[in-house]
Order: sequence, then structure tokens, then C-alpha cells
Amino acid sequence: MLKQREWMTPKRRFLSALFGGRVDRTPVANPTSLVTVELMERTGAYFPDAHLDAEKMARLAATSYEVLGFDTIMPVFSAHTESAALGVPVDWGDKMSWPVNTSHPITDPEQIVIPDSFLEEPSMRTVLDAIKILRSQYGDRVAIIGKTYGPWSLAYHLVGTENFLMETILNPDKARRYLEVLLEASLLSAKAQIKAGADAILWGDHATGDLVSAEYYRDFLMKVHQYVTREVGAPIILHICGNTTKFIPYIVEAGFDAFHFDSKVDAKLAKELAGNKMSLIGNINNPVTLLAGTPEDVKKETLYAIEAGVEIVGPECAIPLTTPLENILAITETAKEYQIHKKLGGETQ
Repeated sequence: MLKQREWMTPKRRFLSALFGGRVDRTPVANPTSLVTVELMERTGAYFPDAHLDAEKMARLAATSYEVLGFDTIMPVFSAHTESAALGVPVDWGDKMSWPVNTSHPITDPEQIVIPDSFLEEPSMRTVLDAIKILRSQYGDRVAIIGKTYGPWSLAYHLVGTENFLMETILNPDKARRYLEVLLEASLLSAKAQIKAGADAILWGDHATGDLVSAEYYRDFLMKVHQYVTREVGAPIILHICGNTTKFIPYIVEAGFDAFHFDSKVDAKLAKELAGNKMSLIGNINNPVTLLAGTPEDVKKETLYAIEAGVEIVGPECAIPLTTPLENILAITETAKEYQIHKKLGGETQ
């Protein structure tokens, strides 16, 4: 059987694609979260311990490369790293569930205090130490991605999603003040993860396309994100769930190196809108294809994304915890096989 010679390390392949450069094959990554119960069982590192124990977090995260063959490792499984460090109560769940906030204690932006101990709080310290471990073990070969939640997402956690969205309608200046205050925490987190050894940062800001319009993104977040992309000082990837087709021109204008996008956005249209100004990552469907589909279903979606011009293929968001490993592996296998077919001049579908 003909094997495709890969002349790039996973790290070089991913970073080159992130900046729109040449690659030996399409890289595979999920900058949000790539963990399943089966991977927990293989490593003996289970939720909730893996959220607050750096060694277990790093061990579990490394399976994305060691078991699944992805080009990246991203150890931040929870969406509550920063909000927990800001004092929001969190139920860290169990091996079958994700952490959730148990209350939303803030009603006014002036109540928010970023403690001097922010980076030493357990949720933050664990992430920073896990990145250091992964950097020492894999940093020369595999790209290490950190993950930070931006001020829009933090406002959901501290204020409550419905409460914050109502403020954007009834009191937009107050909503902007929330973003201004919370941005400091997001930037502290991102910069600390880079210092710890992350090669790039996933910036999650859930101005979700199913909840808000592209005009909301433009009016509330675009300038914030323009500041972020200038300030962070490392490659930065934006993630927003939902149908964000109309957001893409504004996301390009915000200056992100890449956009990790949802399956609700057509990959070909996303590429037309992003052009060569921003790389794309995604956008294999989670609930229908990866969780409930077959490896052949995954292959078809992966090929569609690659042929649409998506620079880095992978799941659309954090994968369901019971996703079959054979379906995740189908993404990596398809990316590798695609290059062989192209070299032979054969069919890819």
C-alpha cells in the first residue's frame, strides 16, 4: 500500500496552515475540546479530576495526538476556567457531563473584581501547569493550543445569558461596560497560557449565530476583537457556534488568524467569504455525523471541507463525550488519504 510521505512535523503543518502557507497535507485539529469517555478510560484520567489536576489534564489531552493522530493538543476541556477564577460557583460534573455554572452572581459591571490571585486560582493554575507539561513533552513536535473565553462568554457565565442579552437591548452602554471589565481577565488568561508554552490561542466568544445577529457582532464585539488580535501577541483562533455566515466578513476585519466554524455554515461559502485573509478550521458536524454517523459519513464531510479549501479540518466544536473513536479517526485518515489520491490523480470520493 502506498504511504504518503509526511515531511512536516504536526506542529509545523498546523502553524503553516494557520497562516495560509504550504503543507504536506491538510492538518487535523480541534481547538475547542477533543475528549471522550473512552479516552478517559484509556488514560485513567477522568472528569471531573481532569479539570483541576494538571497531570491528568495533560495526560488526557495528549490522546488527541497519541491516539487520534491530530496535529494539535489542547488541554482546556472546560468553558469555565476564567469564570471559576473570578469566583463564579461551578459544578464540575462527572465523567459523563460538562461543568456548569450553578449561579450567575453579577448584576452590575462594577461588582466585578479581578483578584490579584486570578492566575493562581485552581482552575487557571491547572491549565497553566498542564500546558507547561505538554510543552515539555511535545512542544518540539506537536502544536499546543491554549483556550481562553472572551468577555462575551464570561458575561454569560457571570451575568447569565438571558440577562446579558437583555442588557444589550435595553442598556447597551452597560453591556459594553461588562465587556470592557471582563476583557482584562480574558487577556490575562491568554497571555499566561502563551507564556506557559501555548503556540496559539483559541478565543471562544459565544455571540452565537443562533442568538445574535452579525450586526450585533459588528457593533459590540468587532472593535473588542480588533484590540485582542493586536494585544495577545500570538496566533489566535476565534470560535463562535451557530450559523455565522454573515459574521465572517467582520471576523476577517477583526484580524483573527483563523476562524473555527460550525457545520451550520457551508464550507465553500465560508471560504469564499474568508478568502486568503483568514484560515478556516472545522467544520465536521458533531451530533449527526461524528456522534451518530459512520466513518464513511465522516469521510464525506471531511472531503467536502478539504475540497472547499478549509485549511485545517476537524470537528465543529467540542465533541460529545460518547463519540465513537472510529469516527474521529476517520477525519485523520481521510486527510492523509486525500493527499495520496491527489498525487495519483485518482478519485477522492
